[in-house]
Amino acid sequence: MMAGQLTYMELFAGAGGLAEGFLRAGFIPVTHIEMDKYASLTTKTRLTYHYLKKENKLSVYRTYLKGQISRNELYSYLPENYPFMVIDEEIKKENLAILFEKIEENLMRLGLEKIKVIAGGPPCQAYSLVGRARDPYNMENDSRNYLYKLYAEFLKKFEPEVFVFENVPGLLSAGNGRLWEDVKKHFESTGYAVDYKILNAYDSGVLQNRKRVIVIGWRKELDFHYPEFKKNEEITNYKVRDILVDLPPLLFGEKIIYGNYTSEQNPYLKKYRLRSKEDFLTLHITRKINDRDREIYRMAIEMWEKHKKRLMYTDIPEKYRTHRNQKSFLDRFKVVAEDLPCAHTVVAHLAKDGHYYIHPDIKQLRSISVREAARLQSFPDNYYFEGPMTAKFRQIGNAVPPLLAEKIAREIKKVVL
Repeated sequence: MMAGQLTYMELFAGAGGLAEGFLRAGFIPVTHIEMDKYASLTTKTRLTYHYLKKENKLSVYRTYLKGQISRNELYSYLPENYPFMVIDEEIKKENLAILFEKIEENLMRLGLEKIKVIAGGPPCQAYSLVGRARDPYNMENDSRNYLYKLYAEFLKKFEPEVFVFENVPGLLSAGNGRLWEDVKKHFESTGYAVDYKILNAYDSGVLQNRKRVIVIGWRKELDFHYPEFKKNEEITNYKVRDILVDLPPLLFGEKIIYGNYTSEQNPYLKKYRLRSKEDFLTLHITRKINDRDREIYRMAIEMWEKHKKRLMYTDIPEKYRTHRNQKSFLDRFKVVAEDLPCAHTVVAHLAKDGHYYIHPDIKQLRSISVREAARLQSFPDNYYFEGPMTAKFRQIGNAVPPLLAEKIAREIKKVVL
């Protein structure tokens, strides 16, 4: 690799949804930092996929998905510099110097001089829970609210031409807007012009209503302005059923680690590259549920099928209720309706239970599988998530949809070329 090429680094990388977008846009990975061990393994496995694809050795990757070789055997096909691209450590003040040193070593190994783009989104749950603590932003005791300051330290150190900071819309309203003003001023003080928009992943081809704040900063000397992201108008031709129709029916607790589809890929899956001719089905895994919840699932599906109404908790017979709270979160049981243009937002709570993501087929009577959740987030079927089922769901719920990430990366590419 030569100096001067398109390079990126991802902070708070998670399962690599943002990275996938930059890789598709032709960027060269330098470093991904993620403290969760399973998410960092997922990112490493995905980097392995991209390397093997470039080397025309995807047959090796397929043997791994089939369980025929171990993860270590898969990684053994990587060149020596690749294993260092994923750093599974926490980003905190105490270890910034160590992280900086490792990143500089990666640049040297790759024969690169500079990181052109830094991307990432710190954990966002704190911004979604405004009002539960006692500081000016109502979140004094949650250190996650101040990770933007650490993010800024990477900007000071590596001076990328552009950065991308992704988060939930609650970032803008926390503390009556004071938190966002602090974030903006902090980034501007490091030498960047900063702007943001609330983007809906649906407009990028994701069959999900998922709104996110996308902050973009650029060196003040650059001739740049916030991109105009155009909506993919043809997305209105599709329904949620388009991501479900070719997957084998499963009952609760059943799983297909790898297997076959029930039909050919449809126009949506083909156009948005969620499935290719070479793919086979993986991680079609469902969670177990008890008899009480299955009966509630049945009620929720029937109410949607017959009346196009959502089941409220107060609609459930007393004998099936287990929660005392009957005033808020009344739609805690919700069907992923196949006849709608898009599903409701996929969140990390999916790791705890699937009540908010009930499969629409009453014959299956279960929550969505790992693969169905991944498709709702626009992850392609050849994207493999490491770890136990709960870790897979958490990674998917926290991720930036790759289709949205790719659209962002392609706009930024026009500036940093």
